[in-house]
Amino acid sequence: MAEATNTAPLAGIKVIDWTQVQSGPSCTQILAWLGAEVIKLEKVHGGDPTRNEMNDVDGSYSLYFLQLNANKKSITLDMKDPEGKKILTDLLKDADVFVENIGPGDVEKLGFGWDEVHKINPKLIMASLKGFNQGSRFEHVKAFEPVAQCAGGAASTTGWWEGDKNIPTQSGAALGDSNTGMHLTIAILTALLQRERTGEGVFVYQSMQNAVLNLCRIKLRDQLILDHLHQLSYYDCYPGYKFGKAIPRAANAEGGLVLGWCYRAKGWETDPNAYVYIVIQQSQKGFENFCNAMGFQDWLTDPKFSTPNARDEHKQEVYKRVEEYTMQYDKYTLTKELGAKGVPVGPVLDWNELENDPDLNEDGTLITIDQGDARGKFKTIGLPFTMSNYAPDYQRAPKLGENNEEILSALGYTEDQIKELAAKGVIGSNDGVKADLTAAAPEAEA
Repeated sequence: MAEATNTAPLAGIKVIDWTQVQSGPSCTQILAWLGAEVIKLEKVHGGDPTRNEMNDVDGSYSLYFLQLNANKKSITLDMKDPEGKKILTDLLKDADVFVENIGPGDVEKLGFGWDEVHKINPKLIMASLKGFNQGSRFEHVKAFEPVAQCAGGAASTTGWWEGDKNIPTQSGAALGDSNTGMHLTIAILTALLQRERTGEGVFVYQSMQNAVLNLCRIKLRDQLILDHLHQLSYYDCYPGYKFGKAIPRAANAEGGLVLGWCYRAKGWETDPNAYVYIVIQQSQKGFENFCNAMGFQDWLTDPKFSTPNARDEHKQEVYKRVEEYTMQYDKYTLTKELGAKGVPVGPVLDWNELENDPDLNEDGTLITIDQGDARGKFKTIGLPFTMSNYAPDYQRAPKLGENNEEILSALGYTEDQIKELAAKGVIGSNDGVKADLTAAAPEAEA
């Protein structure tokens, strides 16, 4: 893998990061790993809420925080205090990007909406991440991960279409949080490229609802087909299901015209993840590869299975015979052997397996960072793509307010002025405790 060098794509870019929890920090984490200087703005009391959320180690911060805030700097500011606002204003004057995901309307109330920010620094790109679109009847609503999955069409299409568990179900993947952060990252990088031509900053807005919708775009395809044909033959519930006005939950179906399903493998009786996913392709060549690999050559001429439409009509028979085969072998053997014969296949990997996967640990997908305190070393998922001439220099996450003095000194504050700010509670110490709690103005909700 390439070493981190001066090829860092965002070297020289300064980001003011007024985000918390997961959606915003997942965006600014990528920017930091790409070489940007990311200054994380945190509350004086406690900082980002995830610093202590689900923490399992005394004397350190939670994995939730550490895995989303590596390579950043931390400054604590009381944003209700005029001096805190002045410091942020000074930071924005020299920044390239300003990212925020605090509550709907809060940034405007505090005097840092787009109009004000654009006046402070016309070249600055401001990026806002919220639950719903501007102008939406839900614009004022705070959104969390499951809220976004439900409002974005993911939950209504995930899960089982029959039985006691026929309820909207959220995905284990962070479709509302980290997915939205990735979408915002794309928008920010696009805005930076645009600024190279225009010389002017732009306001970027990303809603969690839209990010989920974008990943669910094939569900809109299905809805339009249902509107037209009033049935979906490639859904698991077909045939025999009475389709309504909206697409049903898709269970474990692949989601396209190929016939995909999750099958039990050897050991399923004691291992809830001893499963393998197999796709039967529509193309004649793909179907032949499948039949030859499984020893199902009789299906090549059997009218019940020889065509894609026929297989849709007899899904349950397909599932039954395939699973009789897969239960003879473990999921790794199935993946290796069937994959070698041209069959699209993959094992269901649980998180214990993923944590210890030799390939993922070797190729830089899973990385180890030394936090240097009671936490020591911890694993996280690194930059999700690779570049031939660049790899991040992964560093620990900052202590709360760790970079207060460094950042304020760069703005021209003297040592005495910094001490005075701490005494008045405008900034906080590394452990988040204000020097004089009685003098502190109330925190802004973020």
